[in-house]
Amino acid sequence: MQDMSVAVLYPAILIAGALQAWGPPMNGVLRNSLTNPWLASLISFLPVIALLAVLLICLPRPLPTAEGVSTMPWWAPLGGLIGAFAVVAGLLFVDKVGAGAFAGLTITANILMSLAIDHFGLFGMPVHTLNSWRILGGLLMVAGIALVARF
Repeated sequence: MQDMSVAVLYPAILIAGALQAWGPPMNGVLRNSLTNPWLASLISFLPVIALLAVLLICLPRPLPTAEGVSTMPWWAPLGGLIGAFAVVAGLLFVDKVGAGAFAGLTITANILMSLAIDHFGLFGMPVHTLNSWRILGGLLMVAGIALVARF
């Protein structure tokens, strides 16, 4: 059971997840309008970069420490590149499989990989061992997306 201080974050996380469903269809229209998926990907990221640059200018603190940078794993800055792969996949495929199937497949794959990350404590995450309930949840996700994609 999660403690209440974490549970209050759930509404914001649910809203963020719901808004993520908007991205691939919006990016699909952007790609169709611009024809070139690489240009569409670049344009899709420009508002994000601009927003983050403004936030950094307005809220420059805290600054990284030399110790933090020197102890950072080599793979830590690659999260954005990994996220870009998902954006490009949305640009290229959402209109071919539909928003529901695209979101369901990406979310199901995300859940299954997250279960492995939790179980093995990858990327510095605390270990949350797989158990029968977590496995059942993953299997239900697979069954759910099978239904969404089929019908």
